[in-house]
Amino acid sequence: MPEPRTWQLTAGSAALGLALAAVAVTAAGPWDGGQRTAERTRAAAPTAGGAHHAPLPAPAAPRRPAPAPSAPGVLTALHAPAPAGHPTDLAAVLVPLLADPGLGTLRTASVVDTATGKQLYGEGAGTPMTPASTVKIATAAAALSALGPDHRIPTTVTAAPDGRSITLTGGGDPTLDPARLKSLAEDTARALKARGRTSVRLAYDTSLYRGPSLHPIGPNENLAPVVALMTREGRLDDSTSGPAPRAADPARDTATAFAGFLAGAGVTITGDPAPGPTPRAAPLARTESAPLADLVERTLTHSDNDLAEALARQTALARRQPAGFQDAEKAVHDELARLRLPLAGARFADGSGLDRRDRVSAALLTGLLTRAADPTRPALRPLLTGLPVGGFTGTLATRFATAPAGAGLVRAKTGTLTGVNTLAGTVVTPDGRLLAFAFLAGRTASPFEAQSALDRLSAALADRKRPHAPPFEP
Repeated sequence: MPEPRTWQLTAGSAALGLALAAVAVTAAGPWDGGQRTAERTRAAAPTAGGAHHAPLPAPAAPRRPAPAPSAPGVLTALHAPAPAGHPTDLAAVLVPLLADPGLGTLRTASVVDTATGKQLYGEGAGTPMTPASTVKIATAAAALSALGPDHRIPTTVTAAPDGRSITLTGGGDPTLDPARLKSLAEDTARALKARGRTSVRLAYDTSLYRGPSLHPIGPNENLAPVVALMTREGRLDDSTSGPAPRAADPARDTATAFAGFLAGAGVTITGDPAPGPTPRAAPLARTESAPLADLVERTLTHSDNDLAEALARQTALARRQPAGFQDAEKAVHDELARLRLPLAGARFADGSGLDRRDRVSAALLTGLLTRAADPTRPALRPLLTGLPVGGFTGTLATRFATAPAGAGLVRAKTGTLTGVNTLAGTVVTPDGRLLAFAFLAGRTASPFEAQSALDRLSAALADRKRPHAPPFEP
């Protein structure tokens, strides 16, 4: 569903928002020399499809004046001792906003102080709801827990014992692009020529994944067939995000392109590429994805459905389970159970959130974000660094028109299906606390009204204009 936006930041508000964003994002960490991991490595380029909607229009570029070199700090340090004062009645702030008709007839909420793990506010927090794309937080957490942030997904080429054929084997990396595929072909050609081979047959192996390749929603521009070998997420146009025409057989198309690159490198391919098993031998050549931490950031920032489904299957493979929809569902559930999270009624029918049978609670989402903020769990930190910044990046780039207090301070994963709108993330309060929140709405009539209401809810936690607002306490 399209989500058009009509607002534009002024130069002054952009400067303030960027300053606030810098502090909030830095708090999420980890950063290296001022850059997020994915930005530093450039391995996770900003490409991906959204959840179930058309691509967002590009926001107008605001003028950004140079920051004052002597500007004082905007926020106090996170987790610092709270100033003395009476607890703010958080319910008094949120209850009227939750009553917004734009949120439909089903709505749940959870707000947690990440420093203490205590719930500051909850309404139906344990009730399972259709999460839409906020389920990607759970998918990503399971993958990070099972594999670690440094894991990379390989694509390999292996020669048969007689040297007359080679097999291109998919490892489940939807970020494989033509440049890496060409480099893999060139490495393969060098290895073949070193063996005295300049003509081979080519097979391709997608057996790593089991079961149906089509998502239960059927052929869809938001998601390619879920196979272990593909290039550019099966996109048939030049797009790098949002819905796009998708290949019916991404694996065959990738193998055909690989054959062309081999020919360009001086190796003749006899016959057409065909499915086949991988020989039991050491690979001739391989290419690897960016580290899992970067893939998670990309998945969350741009709501990448193809990557999310790949992460769910990588979790299954890590636990020596077959990699299909049902097996990935069990693997994600079991991995989150190891993190001791509230899973009553939870279901992970897919990794992307396109399946309406998914169920998570607001408490589960805030629990995941709180785990990611725990200094003793650094492997989960990409759950925070990957969240879009309100009004600036990813799927939140053009949000917060009706809630400017949240621009630059709210970081959150969006969720959008017809009749379902969700938002889960973190926010830095005026006193420097990092809160995790989740707001889930169902039976919504208008995505635009629902999104604006969700923006106002999250922005209320960061509103610096509330007079005499002491820290939130349970």
